[in-house]
Amino acid sequence: MEVELPIAGMTCTGCAHTIETRLAQMKGVDSAQVSFASRTAAIRFRPDVTARAQFVETIEGLGYEVPAQSAAPSLDDESGAIRHRFLIGALFAVPTMVLGMAEKLPWVQLALSLPVLAYSGLPFLIAGWKGARHRAVNMNTLIALGTTSAFSYSTFVLVTGGHHVYFEAAPVIIVMVLLGKFLELRARVSASAAIDQLANLQPPVATRVTAEGEQVVPVSEIKPGDILMVRPGERVPVDGTITDGASEIDEAMLTGEALPVAKSAGYGVSAGTRNMTGAFRVRAVRTGSATALAQITDLVRKAQASRAPVARIADAVSSKFTLAIIGIALLTFAVWLWFSTPGMALQMAVAVLIVACPCAMGLATPMALIAGTGRAASGGILFRNGEVLEQAAGIDTVIFDKTGTLTTGTPQVDRIQVEPGMEPDRALQLAAAVERWSEHPFARAIVAEYKERLGATELPEAIGFRALPGVGADAMVLGLKVFVGRSRQGEVELRVDGAVVAHFRMTDQIRLGAPEAVAALQKMGIQVWMLSGDQEATALAVAAQVGIPAKQVMSRVLPAEKEEVVARLRKEGRRVAMAGDGINDAPALAAANVGIAIGAGTDIAIESAGIVLTASNPAHAARALELARVTLRVIRQNLFWAFGYNALAIPIAAGVFYPLTGWTLSPMIASAAMALSSVSVVLNSLRLRRA
Repeated sequence: MEVELPIAGMTCTGCAHTIETRLAQMKGVDSAQVSFASRTAAIRFRPDVTARAQFVETIEGLGYEVPAQSAAPSLDDESGAIRHRFLIGALFAVPTMVLGMAEKLPWVQLALSLPVLAYSGLPFLIAGWKGARHRAVNMNTLIALGTTSAFSYSTFVLVTGGHHVYFEAAPVIIVMVLLGKFLELRARVSASAAIDQLANLQPPVATRVTAEGEQVVPVSEIKPGDILMVRPGERVPVDGTITDGASEIDEAMLTGEALPVAKSAGYGVSAGTRNMTGAFRVRAVRTGSATALAQITDLVRKAQASRAPVARIADAVSSKFTLAIIGIALLTFAVWLWFSTPGMALQMAVAVLIVACPCAMGLATPMALIAGTGRAASGGILFRNGEVLEQAAGIDTVIFDKTGTLTTGTPQVDRIQVEPGMEPDRALQLAAAVERWSEHPFARAIVAEYKERLGATELPEAIGFRALPGVGADAMVLGLKVFVGRSRQGEVELRVDGAVVAHFRMTDQIRLGAPEAVAALQKMGIQVWMLSGDQEATALAVAAQVGIPAKQVMSRVLPAEKEEVVARLRKEGRRVAMAGDGINDAPALAAANVGIAIGAGTDIAIESAGIVLTASNPAHAARALELARVTLRVIRQNLFWAFGYNALAIPIAAGVFYPLTGWTLSPMIASAAMALSSVSVVLNSLRLRRA
């Protein structure tokens, strides 16, 4: 069984790691995954373990809250609560700081500090205390220790008749931390806007057509088979098929392609796409969570809630970092107590506790993942999770399937070569008469060529039609025994009464964006290969048009052999991405380091692909890999600056340089620096929205 619990009060991925570790240690738990981004814990346990209350008690025992509602609190709710605590805290902290700087009215400073600790800082104090009881230390522990130490010491000095108090440190630290948290949450709301935009695309109501006429109903009431009217300017409410009417549809939200697509009866449309010009009726096919829009939204949400392998660095460090900082703070206090006053020693120790809070490290990965995957989704690029994104950033070889990926997969008749005694138009008529009963792409191409070239819709009757799988088809046409099938040279041949009388050479159109995709990947230093089941001449012709070297083309490759090619290249040490249509290429997609399903469109639930491209544009594959590289680069920048910040700030806060330079760091400045470090990581991540 599996339960999913919402969690409030997590302030960094270190918190999530702490909860995850403790849950995984519980008896009967098979696995536990805590997401800082989505504020949830997914716990899988054995069937005989049903005590949900145990998990709630454990989470709350660590200082976090499990809300009563079934869903985790929204970012807007969290930021609103923090904003209120910040404003109340600032109202009392500012006069406390002014009086502290003037060293006036210490009893008033005490009175002003109490509301800040009792209300604004209460969540940090409770979480820090509960965490300490369960031997789980994190950012809350450092804040609680720092603020209570400064307040308790100052109260003791004041009561015993002393004068050097530090009441302003505690409220200012709390207010600065809350300000940083508020700015971080607002930035996360902005970074998560991709999900909100997707969710808001589906209209709340639809116009259903019945025998009694039209009626406006909630979209939730629409069922498969219902007929809906969509007028100009409206968004399509569900996935369906146009029954009558025609229009141009803006599918940018689904595919990332800016140009609208002309559609008429028989064409499929997707929920959330916008009807631009005409009116049409559509028969509902997929509704609710089954629509492409709902699947995309769910996929983006899961990707943003996932964790990239590089995040393990931050988790591993954060879990040990807090204990080390407490030790450094105690050592700092002891050393400065020996050489200076208790007040100076306390100031240095509190500064170390506050400036070293690992908030920035905890935000480094999830913020970049949220921004990067959100930006990708707006362009029709869907990453399954953070691990796929990190893998994609290291790809050095991309293999494209030819048919349906680099080409449209809709062959056309390029040339008709006839034997003496046979006319091209006559050969086309006989072949089309047989092939009109076949569903093979070549058959459809021959029939389409007949209609276009001869302008005729009527065909002679084909008597006794037989489809011969893997060979061709035959029938009696105008008293002649006609066979149409594929020759050894890969062309379509026509036989009449057993004699070969004509050959049809087929071509496949290059897909829009294919040459650009290959050029972009090669510019990135990625080697591009192409696999094809066609004859060598056909495969090489397509490769030449898109810019793939002949030595990196493999022809006559069966679907089952594509997986072997991927495995061989990986065995050579290459990091391989396989790009295909996601259906017959599924084994090869699964065998690659990263599988890229191109042109998934309305069917994004392709389990074998790590990256799903909703448009049929190969250029998006290059964009996906480039965006993965940029996102991973931002994650590494975030981690570098977070680690570098602590490496520089902790010695300054501890007073290591004081004997030589006179540098010190007051707790108030330390809290501001800690908050700004987190904000800098957030802002650096938000650059990905413009990538």
